[in-house]
Amino acid sequence: MTVRAAGSRHIVLTGATGQIASLMVTHLAPRHRLTLASRTPPPTGQRSGIRHVTCDYGDVDSVVDAFRGADAVFVVTNDPTRPEHDRNIVRAAGRASVGHIVKLSAAAVRDAAAHDLITEWQRTNEDRIKSSGIPWTMIQPRSFMSHALAWASSIRGSGTTYALHPHSRNACIAPEDVAEVSARVLGDSRHHFRSYELTGPQSLSAHEQSEVLAEVLGRPLTCRELSREEAHATYAHRYSPVMADALLESAERQLAGAKAFTTDTVGQLTGRPATTFAQWATGHKDRFE
Repeated sequence: MTVRAAGSRHIVLTGATGQIASLMVTHLAPRHRLTLASRTPPPTGQRSGIRHVTCDYGDVDSVVDAFRGADAVFVVTNDPTRPEHDRNIVRAAGRASVGHIVKLSAAAVRDAAAHDLITEWQRTNEDRIKSSGIPWTMIQPRSFMSHALAWASSIRGSGTTYALHPHSRNACIAPEDVAEVSARVLGDSRHHFRSYELTGPQSLSAHEQSEVLAEVLGRPLTCRELSREEAHATYAHRYSPVMADALLESAERQLAGAKAFTTDTVGQLTGRPATTFAQWATGHKDRFE
């Protein structure tokens, strides 16, 4: 039998098979009752004491069933072309009397010059939650360090990384830090109606990240600049064409310096320094070898 401390809550994590929610389980499982909700069937080898439900975000009743009895819900969606998913999640949270919504958003929503599809979608989602009447907290991270894993194959094959504007800087953050902050604020009234902009401790370019990876791996790497057309084709291979267009717009804002600013929010909320890219790369060295 699992024994949980006083103050245990029922917490629902949407996007349960995604990167951040998966990392949050480690922080939450010892103290709280967890329901993991995702659009795909539950994975094999589930941890005991954790409920996993298949949830159709296109069906509000399905979402209500997943949220029923929840003290707090962590909300993450990833398809700006399906706004009904986000609407249904907020409606379901109201119908299920959820006590707190923590939304994984993006730092770009704070940039008045950012009007790409992804940023506008996140702004709309934030506004919808803020007007729901449910206590909320917004988690607004900069780009994840784990995006460097897209280079893993080319690093193994040719010792090469690729980037549009390889010398433009981004204050990227370790997903593990985003997960820890999100887990700490869930269901905690001290964080109601607060928005937290999260960044890593330093602003790095793709070229500088490649130098760090070269040192970690102990072999030289070459960072090659992509043309705009090559970058769009790369994005479109992984995402929809409209998402690829949005990512190109985002890259232009990075070139203009919009993503270089750092915050110390991770340290304030966790009591430890934010993870450096070198630390993150060392911890994931095997993924590049």
